[in-house]
Amino acid sequence: MSKIKLLILLLTSFFIFSCTNDQKNYSNHKYSLAYIGGEFDGLVLKNYLMGNLSNLEIYDKNSNFEISANINHDSDLFITNIDNTSDRRRIDTMLSIQIIDKKKNCSLYNEEITVSQFYIFASSDKFMSNQKANAKIKKENTQTAVRQFINELSSIKSKCNEKKKSNIIN
Repeated sequence: MSKIKLLILLLTSFFIFSCTNDQKNYSNHKYSLAYIGGEFDGLVLKNYLMGNLSNLEIYDKNSNFEISANINHDSDLFITNIDNTSDRRRIDTMLSIQIIDKKKNCSLYNEEITVSQFYIFASSDKFMSNQKANAKIKKENTQTAVRQFINELSSIKSKCNEKKKSNIIN
């Protein structure tokens, strides 16, 4: 009896897995990366971009579609309650990203993605927890912004508009 139940379960699982489909919603275009400045933050951004593009098999360093990106982190102090006992630091990450068709010399995509997080910080800058939280949030914000860009990558048209030709970042 248990063998029959196991066979039914196995057949059901084969049926479920055979109905699934691995579809890639990305275009047939491959992308290359331009130089990304910004010291350590730029290096982290380049690694995330290259890793995600490589995982989707749409990275080619010789491609005509070049991704140009710039990342900037800005922090701000704010107090959230009336009795001023909870100091927080908000970190805003702005990712400016552009896809350029090098053959036609025009911009296919030009967006700025903003991600924010905050943490409650200790009263002195000498505490290691503040520095670690700052670094961790910058890394997570960069990851989130790259994921948003990768998700938008499937909807990018490969045709240049005449209006976009003058907006190319050098």
